[in-house]
Amino acid sequence: MACRAGCCCSSIGTLNEDNARFLMLALLIIIYLLCGAAVFSALEHPKEKLAKERWAQRIEQFTHKYNLSQDELKNFLRNYEEANVAGIRVDATRPRWDFAGAFYFVGTVVSTIGFGMTTPVTIAGKIFLIFYGLIGCAATILFFNLFLERVITVIAFVLKSCHERRERRKAGPAQNCQRPSTDSRERRTDSLAGWKPSVYCVMLILGVAAIVVSCCASAMYSAAEDWEYLDALYFCFVAFSTIGFGDMVSNQREMYKAQAAYRVGNFLFILTGVCCIYSLFNVISIVIKQVLNWLLRRLETPCRCPGRGNRHPRRNVVAPGHMRTRRDESIETDGVNDSEADGRRMSGEMISMKDFLAANKVNLAIMQKQLSEMANGHPRQLGSSSRHNEFSGGVGALGIMNNRLAETSADR
Repeated sequence: MACRAGCCCSSIGTLNEDNARFLMLALLIIIYLLCGAAVFSALEHPKEKLAKERWAQRIEQFTHKYNLSQDELKNFLRNYEEANVAGIRVDATRPRWDFAGAFYFVGTVVSTIGFGMTTPVTIAGKIFLIFYGLIGCAATILFFNLFLERVITVIAFVLKSCHERRERRKAGPAQNCQRPSTDSRERRTDSLAGWKPSVYCVMLILGVAAIVVSCCASAMYSAAEDWEYLDALYFCFVAFSTIGFGDMVSNQREMYKAQAAYRVGNFLFILTGVCCIYSLFNVISIVIKQVLNWLLRRLETPCRCPGRGNRHPRRNVVAPGHMRTRRDESIETDGVNDSEADGRRMSGEMISMKDFLAANKVNLAIMQKQLSEMANGHPRQLGSSSRHNEFSGGVGALGIMNNRLAETSADR
């Protein structure tokens, strides 16, 4: 059967790799949401129906006992709900808008936790929150990205130091007595290339750190708030992952034993936990992207039309014409070319972590070099043939977008 429009696979070939990955991820997220909805509905819906039946019985018993109409009682309960939104509770609680309470509130805003226990009610407060949260959330996300980069730096430094110590032990005391030259010391200090941990190593370390912080914080919350330990562990995940349902919120009582120490511990645990969980999410997202790449390669069908060989899908419709050829990829690597002359493409991660996956041994030196040169006002070029423009440079997610814009501008 003759190919129409030159090739029967032309319609498939128009879907580039980035678009295919995006559509596949969207489809998987929808399936994930449907599965989650089915599980939670099966677990929680019977409990909800039972609670509604009990509440209707209590309302009816109360109205008969005190000779009240149900409409009057419901109007009173609506008034209490309005007071509850303003922070008024039956039991005594701490002030919401003193300086300590306001500091707790802005912390939940910039960290995007948003428990919902405290919300501004004035028009001026709501307008100020819009601009305050816009800058604060962006700065905090950048802080989380830089925290992850510092974690990678520390791990790479530890790996390199351990290797050098083993090498000195093998070399013997004679060579240990020789003092290295200044150039060799500087090379050893500046270069961490080749000593970067794998993505799975970083994921394991961050996972262990998040578990340790959550377990310690749960012990503190269960003792201070009189929560069950599993409830406290549930609160830690909801808070540290910035989900912030608001059904359980720490540090809301008027008085605690060792109140100052508890408030400091609460702040430190939330800060450390959010940093660890956010960084862990970033690393897991990289692993998910590798799985998507693997699935795309498994689903890829080579063109069998006469006179056409196996065509590689286009990387991106806005990619520059001088983009280098990608080598064979695997689940461990995203096919990054290690040549610094051509520059490095960062495509799609939430942070500047494309180099993090090169041959499952990441290139941390590139990331550090970029940060150093941007701090000194000398952003590095994207490639030997690309010219400098206003889009180049940047860190984290902003760096990914700037590099994409720079390559597109240079190609024009």
